[in-house]
Amino acid sequence: MSLETLPLKSNGHLISPLDEVRVYRPGGDEEPVVFDITNSCDMCGEWLPEIRVTADAVELVNPCPYAAGVTTEITLSVPSGKLVVADDLSPIYDWRDKVTTSYGSAREQEQAVAIMAAAGCAFGPVGNSCPGLYRTGPDEYVIASGFTGGQKLAVIGTDIWTYSIADFEDWKARGGDAEEDVVDVRPGTYRFVHHFMERQFDGLADTAVFAHIERLA
Repeated sequence: MSLETLPLKSNGHLISPLDEVRVYRPGGDEEPVVFDITNSCDMCGEWLPEIRVTADAVELVNPCPYAAGVTTEITLSVPSGKLVVADDLSPIYDWRDKVTTSYGSAREQEQAVAIMAAAGCAFGPVGNSCPGLYRTGPDEYVIASGFTGGQKLAVIGTDIWTYSIADFEDWKARGGDAEEDVVDVRPGTYRFVHHFMERQFDGLADTAVFAHIERLA
């Protein structure tokens, strides 16, 4: 019988904050017992993945289909030339009764982004960063924290760690009446490229750009 610590070969999964795990080997024909793998994968959301214990490592058998994370890209129609900007525009736009899983992984967050885009709202996770919306050039914007390269147009409080942006007149026509920031932009269709779910993205960096936004010609 022995208790040892072995490196974790994750096969692309990201199970924070594990680089190694404890393994109990009871001896005889009994299977080793692996401790510490109690979280789901931050990328694909898989719980309790199939595990193989070798002499010198613990391996996750199935590869993570979201090993690189995901960069989402959506478009938002803004015919009014006004954006309503907030952390939360529910219940006018909401994803929570439509997702098939929780919300804790890049895959699940991608699903929420797509649901909101289909409803007419640009949406994305930003952690507890309280970012702002900045104009960086003609018809170009970013959602970022610690940003110094543009004109700050709105502050996004992150009570639910997200941003939500929609066409102001669409939001108002659906019953929106709270006091939110409203930003003037050129009417048109805007592309939002969201980076938070990328594997290497560091939302705690001194400057973190969560999304790039541009008006399409």
